[in-house]
Amino acid sequence: MPELPPLREVIRRHGLAARRSLGQNFLLDLNLIARIARAAAPLEGVNVVEIGPGPGGLTRALLEQGAATVTAIERDERCVAALQELAAAYPLRLTVVSADALELDPASLVPAPREIVANLPYNIATALLLRWLPGIGSYGSLTLMFQKEVAERLRAAPGSKDYGRLSVLVQWLAEVRRLFDVPAKAFVPAPKVTSTLVRIEARPKPLAPCRREDLERVTAAAFGQRRKMLRQSLRSLGLAPEPILAAAGVAATARAEELSVREFCALARGLEKTQALRESADGP
Repeated sequence: MPELPPLREVIRRHGLAARRSLGQNFLLDLNLIARIARAAAPLEGVNVVEIGPGPGGLTRALLEQGAATVTAIERDERCVAALQELAAAYPLRLTVVSADALELDPASLVPAPREIVANLPYNIATALLLRWLPGIGSYGSLTLMFQKEVAERLRAAPGSKDYGRLSVLVQWLAEVRRLFDVPAKAFVPAPKVTSTLVRIEARPKPLAPCRREDLERVTAAAFGQRRKMLRQSLRSLGLAPEPILAAAGVAATARAEELSVREFCALARGLEKTQALRESADGP
């Protein structure tokens, strides 16, 4: 492995004070960084995409863990300059992309087999995951750091306080495994929350059949008024909720947090059926 300067020296030399506007919290604990890279293993022969690498601590660890290539997406030009120095130390294995991750499709950047491994910027973490979900089968896995409360929502079960729209949309397509927590003091600057590393793997097929756009609509309506019964909350769909509920076999008096992912998929199919019947009745 090439000899590299300490991360704190890289930060000092490039003036990399973390910017709150970019959701930056740099992880400098080398033991924790190595643990994250090991959690994503095996990486031999895998093309890794990293989001928000900052000064490149995790980037180094992923390369040392044996990733075939690492493509680092970074929008902070200060960090891009620091990462280009690291790229020179790992010719042909590290590519730095200066861009906003919200505007890119990571799967288009590298060939399979591919994975995403990242300490995600807090302010866009959920938005990024939702963008990646439709194509999650393109990745072997996603090993991602979230705020602990977001990680709990990803894997929450029906009936729990953390169960919500994000839980349903993610669990419909993927399985989520909690790996370990990272304390706030491990970051610079220290955030006000604990972070959690999770591993997300695509299911061989969705948990139950339905159209994604219909599932997004029914979960938005149901959890938008989660304290109300579904016969009331689903009215925001612009259709009478009774036929949707009847088609799904779901009680009108149920509330959003009580339904399983499969039951939400049944509601989505009920919405599709009800919408089709309405359009047929309206005629051309």
